[in-house]
Amino acid sequence: MPVSIRLPKDVEERLDKLSKLTGRSKTYYIIESIKQHLDDIEDIYLCEQRLIDLRSGKTRTYTLEEVEKDLGLGD
Repeated sequence: MPVSIRLPKDVEERLDKLSKLTGRSKTYYIIESIKQHLDDIEDIYLCEQRLIDLRSGKTRTYTLEEVEKDLGLGD
């Protein structure tokens, strides 16, 4: 699905410069930037949801010792 965006002038200039220096298209860098930022946003969302679950008592944390014992890795 086509998407149209307006970039701030300084961002557009940086993107143009990078594209010319590397021989890659501006589209390539825009897609790579969005994918990386989406990964970060998804990670933040997941962390926030886990924190909400933890604070509400829906989940709990485990100590290293508990995990090792459960997995049979203890001494």
